[in-house]
Amino acid sequence: MTGTIAFQGELGAYSHQACRDTYPDMTPLPCRTFEDAIEAVRSGEAELAMLPVENSTFGRVADIHHLLPESGLHIINEAFVRVRIALMALPGVPLSEVREAMSHTMLLGQCRNFLAKHNIRRVTGADTAGSARQVAEDALPHRAALASELAGEIYGLEVLARDIEDEGNNTTRFVVMSRDPDHSERGDHGMITSFVFQVRNIPAALYKAMGGFATNGINMTKLESYMVGDTFTATQFYADIEGHPEDAAVARALDELDYFTTEVKILGVYPAHPRRG
Repeated sequence: MTGTIAFQGELGAYSHQACRDTYPDMTPLPCRTFEDAIEAVRSGEAELAMLPVENSTFGRVADIHHLLPESGLHIINEAFVRVRIALMALPGVPLSEVREAMSHTMLLGQCRNFLAKHNIRRVTGADTAGSARQVAEDALPHRAALASELAGEIYGLEVLARDIEDEGNNTTRFVVMSRDPDHSERGDHGMITSFVFQVRNIPAALYKAMGGFATNGINMTKLESYMVGDTFTATQFYADIEGHPEDAAVARALDELDYFTTEVKILGVYPAHPRRG
């Protein structure tokens, strides 16, 4: 696929990595905020947007769950990026001379053991790729960056150590958003349907709404709740299920869900990533 794909962050961010891994022929478009990335697709400046929705260590990306239902866009794919962290410095600087490491606070927290072992002080930066750029621009030999190797490649830094994260399975899941939906059957690992819904104000409404998925043998891989509006009583649920809305069992489950809800909105129907298995 060719064209432009928008993402939040700077070139070299893990979202950029997701774009390059999933759509290597597309031109990446860095955006300041998630809203800007969404607007780039809505306006036609970009064909797609790559947006993170959850991380295996830190959980869901809260802002995204509020933005997706009202974005006017559709999920057409998903991507997974293993967060591999590299320590990178100016060319020619050895690890023994590094006394500081700059990165986003979350990445700094994921490399505590390595930094402590080498007596490297943590310096908080705005984000991962931005920290790599800052280290390159400041040209301080004693300061390195914690970021993706892609960021080091872009900003001219050399890798001193790679895969230094304390936990070796930290992974971020992304969804790919498009102006147009694509509900065609595709992929080799089944289909995923993502949707949001609000239950009716009746006793055990959520329990009853979920009953159709259990009785029809539909595997629900995600169910999350979050508040909507300015009230503590209005709750919206985000769900992922295995299957296509036109599958007989899924259709029956969605019909039953509709009976116990005030609104159901399909966000996307897309092929399951092999990483799910």
